Amino acid sequence: MKIPLSWLREYVDLPAVTAHEVADALTRAGLKLEAITSYGHDIKNVVVGEVLAIEELSGFKKPIRHCQVEVGEAAPREIVCGATNFQAGDRVPVALPGAVLPGGFEIASRKTYGRLSDGMICSEAELGVAESSPGILVLSPGTPIGVDVVELLGLRDDVIELEITPDVGYALSVRGVAREAATAFGVPFRDPADVTPPDGSGPAHPASIADPSACDRFVLREVRGFDPAAESPLWLRVRLARSGVRPVSLAVDVTNYVMLELGQPLHAFDAATLTGEIVVRRAEPGETLETLDHVVRALHPEDVLITDGSGVISMAGTMGGLKTEISGETTDIVIEAAHFSPSGVARMSRRHNLVSEASKRFERGVDRELPLYASWKAARLLAELGGGTIQPGVTHAEAEVEPVRVAMPSGHPGRVAGIPYDRETVVRRLEQVGCTVQAGGAAPAGGIAARLAVTGDDMLTVTPPSWRPDLTDPNDLAEEVIRLEGYEKLPSVLPAAPAGAGLTEGQRLRRRVGRALAGAGYVEILAYPFMGERDLDALQLPADDERRLAVRLANPLSEDEPLMRTTLLPGLLRTLVRNTGRGFADLTLFETGLVYRPDREAPATAPVLGVDRRPTAEELASIESALPDQPVRVAAVLAGEFERSGWWGGGRTASWADAIEAARVVAREAGVELSVRADRHEPWHPGRCAALYAGDVLVGHAGELHPRVIEAYGLPPRTAAMELELTRLEPLSAGPVQVSSISAYPVATQDVALVVASATPVAEVEAALREGAGDLLESVRLFDVYTGAQAGEGNKSLAYALRFRAADRTLTAEETTAARDAAVALAAERTGARLRGA
Repeated sequence: MKIPLSWLREYVDLPAVTAHEVADALTRAGLKLEAITSYGHDIKNVVVGEVLAIEELSGFKKPIRHCQVEVGEAAPREIVCGATNFQAGDRVPVALPGAVLPGGFEIASRKTYGRLSDGMICSEAELGVAESSPGILVLSPGTPIGVDVVELLGLRDDVIELEITPDVGYALSVRGVAREAATAFGVPFRDPADVTPPDGSGPAHPASIADPSACDRFVLREVRGFDPAAESPLWLRVRLARSGVRPVSLAVDVTNYVMLELGQPLHAFDAATLTGEIVVRRAEPGETLETLDHVVRALHPEDVLITDGSGVISMAGTMGGLKTEISGETTDIVIEAAHFSPSGVARMSRRHNLVSEASKRFERGVDRELPLYASWKAARLLAELGGGTIQPGVTHAEAEVEPVRVAMPSGHPGRVAGIPYDRETVVRRLEQVGCTVQAGGAAPAGGIAARLAVTGDDMLTVTPPSWRPDLTDPNDLAEEVIRLEGYEKLPSVLPAAPAGAGLTEGQRLRRRVGRALAGAGYVEILAYPFMGERDLDALQLPADDERRLAVRLANPLSEDEPLMRTTLLPGLLRTLVRNTGRGFADLTLFETGLVYRPDREAPATAPVLGVDRRPTAEELASIESALPDQPVRVAAVLAGEFERSGWWGGGRTASWADAIEAARVVAREAGVELSVRADRHEPWHPGRCAALYAGDVLVGHAGELHPRVIEAYGLPPRTAAMELELTRLEPLSAGPVQVSSISAYPVATQDVALVVASATPVAEVEAALREGAGDLLESVRLFDVYTGAQAGEGNKSLAYALRFRAADRTLTAEETTAARDAAVALAAERTGARLRGA
């Protein structure tokens, strides 16, 4: 919201303070400052002149005029100008030699088109009033000659731009910000809505409310005999431009001006295009509307509409229809002001991806009492500036709304802030906000105020003002007291940590996993937890894959990603593609986070409960049953060189084996040894995919991605990935860590080379060697794989290093040989392995 300081001063008797001091005071009151922009301070030596004579110069490609201009000096000035929208006798702004225009543009005398130009006649754009201008700014005939234009037109101003959060919709107006400024400086506030409309003698145009849940107040006034050729005066155009609104026409400019000043959106209909009674209702099936932006919109049954006998004429509080817009021939205008449902307008605006200045205000909450006064103010401006006549009478349809009353203990704001506020301070601050405060009253049994009450506190019954629909419970009122007293007065106290608190076992595991993967060379990313159907298709998931059952967001950030992720891979793969596209070819990335796996039998939506009491066990169970399962997973992707090449020699490209090792790094942090089994599981390559087990529990998959997946995402060739479910590892890592004793005795090493069939999984051979070697085996390591002629066709040779050690003695050669032979024997029994060369 952009607020010109001159506009603010009309309703607040501010002391001699700068725009920065006003902004600081508003910031202390809780309004966030975005920027302060100064206008007109750099304009110098621009005065009012009268055009005495005009000579049309010929022989040029465009119109050129040589003008004699009186500027209050001894002799007229000669000025060359290319604009044609003024004539002799007009008063115009003239920049004299030595003048400075916005942007540091200096004016000097110079010869052009064969004549001397001793200055410049200025347009609105050249004075910084508008972004563009079709011609010279022509002033009123009686404007004094030689007067400083900046002072005359009020071009010197400062604009304070505020970021308005959803809970302070009242600040989307000069009225709301002026009230805050008056409170901040302790000066009187003059309400711009303090006007007295005449008593209505009948309806201006027939109207009714068909759905009170969509609209509870609807006001119409009519202005006839409006001059469609009337232009907005300069002061109005300047105000709108400074506030960030482009001037359009007088009728539109007046409604925008009143909206900016009071915060009440208005809409003007061409009365000649209206048919019969106007009705506010919800949409019916199949209805459409062509809005002012020339888009034909299919309407939803929950949309809030304004209709007449011809059908839909406006999307209430969002955008009007093209059929009833004000045109260049409009002479009779119907002004509409209403109070629409904030949630109804918000949902409609998002549903149609249509955000307007009106919808931004309605969805934050508009003063319900404003329509009568705002419509009268707009009608009066249209009559004064456009030559129209306000018709007697006003249409006022409304539904009864019970005012909000909040019971609050007087000591509650002090307990929230941590510093005491006496009762008088609490009452005074709430009254400054506009609340009506009465002593006494009690909250309903079990209500918030009843739970907050403390012995010795007296109860206050607070009625918030109509312009503050956000004040609904005691904590809202406490916040008002605290912010007006000053956040800077709150003490900075570090809260004491409760005894026994700390990280859970699951949190510790996730931190250990992150540190271990980072130590192994992986870089952590944080991706959005959203995905789309095209991600599931790109991963080549079958139609019946459980990962295709996903939670769909009602209001997604992107229409391309409306689903909550069921796997971490899409976010990792998109990040990998983004980085490789920027020249980073060698990448190892990982992410730890939640995935969302709904149950097919679960309810579609969770129940929405109130906040006035604690939910029952049954209600909590119903919420839990509707929520999807949310296990914690860790996933990694690898592409390019895993070991870098350089002057020291060639590197090594990342492969499926590195993805499996990444999974083992994770499992080791949980104290779990993974077993690896060949598997076929999308999106991995069917011949290079491993299922990872902790005992008999499947915890994840790893391997090289399928070529179709690589092609669909545009990944580097042979990209590998792994994904593990940490939630399944956590129970296995619970309890104290079992540390084996360290032996001081020497190690004995035995190497074996086993020949097995090429299709035999290495993991099965290793498992057999471990089990067969017994307790003396310290480790087993595969150090060579040979598939040449000596291994035989269809076979491979696996060379293992077996390390043996005892905790209480030095092993003999006979013991280590016996353990090795037992390991080989069990491997032969289970996998058909034989010693190479045997």
